[in-house]
Amino acid sequence: MRKVFEIGGLVTAVVLAVFGVAAIVLGINGLNEVSNGLKQQKIVGTPNMTPAVETALARKAGLNPATIEMPTCHVVGKSIENGTDARCFANYMRVDALMATGGLTFAQMPHYATANGKGTNNEAEALKKEGKAVENPARNIWVEETALSTALNASDIAEQTAIFGIVVGVALLLAGLGFGILTMAGALRNPESVLRSARSRREAGATGTTSGTTSGTTSGPTPGTTPSPSGA
Repeated sequence: MRKVFEIGGLVTAVVLAVFGVAAIVLGINGLNEVSNGLKQQKIVGTPNMTPAVETALARKAGLNPATIEMPTCHVVGKSIENGTDARCFANYMRVDALMATGGLTFAQMPHYATANGKGTNNEAEALKKEGKAVENPARNIWVEETALSTALNASDIAEQTAIFGIVVGVALLLAGLGFGILTMAGALRNPESVLRSARSRREAGATGTTSGTTSGTTSGPTPGTTPSPSGA
């Protein structure tokens, strides 16, 4: 029965190690995919992408930086090639979009354009072009910003997932190696069986010693007697 457990332990160790190596390989491939995908876009941080400059621009546009989640990172002149920088770039894009729309999000902006530039949700009050109400063009800013920032944020999420996969892979690999070492060393055996085995070996050794001593004593000449001549 103990042999079955030992074999099972070795199989478990191998399976854990294999899954660990696979997770590490997949994680590294994921990091490479994220990096290569961002490099293909050739994104470079613009001069305004520092917290101080962006805050000043937001105030100049009439926004209150205290009510906006302002970026705390900076990517000025930096090529965006990893998930962290991609998320940073997306944060600046959001603030830029707010400055372009007067601090309004897509859901807060009126649907139709008006002559005074304020916009309206009433189709009858909207500007007309060929008999149709003109949609608010500023809403397209948020459509584009949302699409781009979502892709950039997804890159960061994918990178974090890949890193987590590598960490899990290393943990599985170490667990498999440790499990295999413990199994090979016999640390998973029942302590009582180990003690019983050791006791049996001691008893067997003691029995062998006693037998050897007795055999040596009976085979020698009896004290006080003279061995008979061989020719008698």
